[in-house]
Amino acid sequence: MNIELIAMGAKVAFLVAILLQVVPVMLWVERRGSAYMQNRLGPNRVGPFGLFQSIADVIKFFWKEDPIPGQVQAFYYVLAPIISVIPSFMTFAVIPFASSIVIEGTLINFQVADLNVGLLYVLSIASLGVYGIIMAGWSSNNKYALLGSLRSTSQMISYELSMGLSLVGVIMIFSTVHLGEIARMQGEALIHLGPIVIPKWGIFVQPLGFLIFLTAVFAETNRLPFDLPEGESELVAGYHVEYGAMKFALFFMAEYFNMTTASGLLATLYFGGWQMLPGMHFILGSLGLSGMAYEWTRVGFEFLSFFLKVCFFMWLFVWVRWTLPRFRYDQVMDLGWKVMLPLSLANVLITGVMIYYGWI
Repeated sequence: MNIELIAMGAKVAFLVAILLQVVPVMLWVERRGSAYMQNRLGPNRVGPFGLFQSIADVIKFFWKEDPIPGQVQAFYYVLAPIISVIPSFMTFAVIPFASSIVIEGTLINFQVADLNVGLLYVLSIASLGVYGIIMAGWSSNNKYALLGSLRSTSQMISYELSMGLSLVGVIMIFSTVHLGEIARMQGEALIHLGPIVIPKWGIFVQPLGFLIFLTAVFAETNRLPFDLPEGESELVAGYHVEYGAMKFALFFMAEYFNMTTASGLLATLYFGGWQMLPGMHFILGSLGLSGMAYEWTRVGFEFLSFFLKVCFFMWLFVWVRWTLPRFRYDQVMDLGWKVMLPLSLANVLITGVMIYYGWI
């Protein structure tokens, strides 16, 4: 029992520490990355390469005056950013970042909550975040904020349907909603091409589902080209136009936490999760380790693989932001209902046919 309690405390502390580092790091990556892409300097004054600029921003948010505007519904105005950030913090708890290990006869899983309905948990908790945005728009008593929250509601409903249906194909193939099991089964071989083995990663068995899920994730996280709820050119700043200081920072944190969870899901469902990257098995075997030294090194390699996959998708969010322009509202709705929904239904049908004939 003591080992289980220590392991649980360590996993919770580790997850909280990692998520809290995501915001300042990604702020710097967004600014510096966009500067490179646009052939300009970006942050380069506070610390080497502007690395401490995010720390300066955090200090500013903490010490900035935070008045409550006179026209707002004060209770709901304060509650909205809290409701937005809490679900985004909770969802990553069920995503595994390494396979299990046995310590003194106790099985330790490297995920905070080992739920057998992990995928359903993520979808249900993540859907609660929209209530914070609706509450922020309504309680601000501002027409731009209200329009932003209404856009967010319609956008999330439109793309949640396609996102959920895109995951049906994954569930049909792996016959489980347990994220740890899905990651484990992706280590099986799909095709043998001589010495080359193609693993049963979700991207290989569900390429269409991956594209649908990736597109829906951009819409669900309100990132460009789907950031219509915040559309500065039309709505000033959308649902958080009346927010400042730490209340605004909480909305900011929620967006980056959601990006991290989405990246973790993309890695877990379609890129093998903690399954090692090509070449890592060879390196691990060449070290000549055994016993617990081998086990902990294996866990380290698995975590590194998962971390690199998540980093790739986090960078993809930035890459797309500074590559594609924002869609018009009618284009977003047309894409969601006239393209994404039929494709996701077709993907379920194709997956069923392939399973029936034993092609997967």
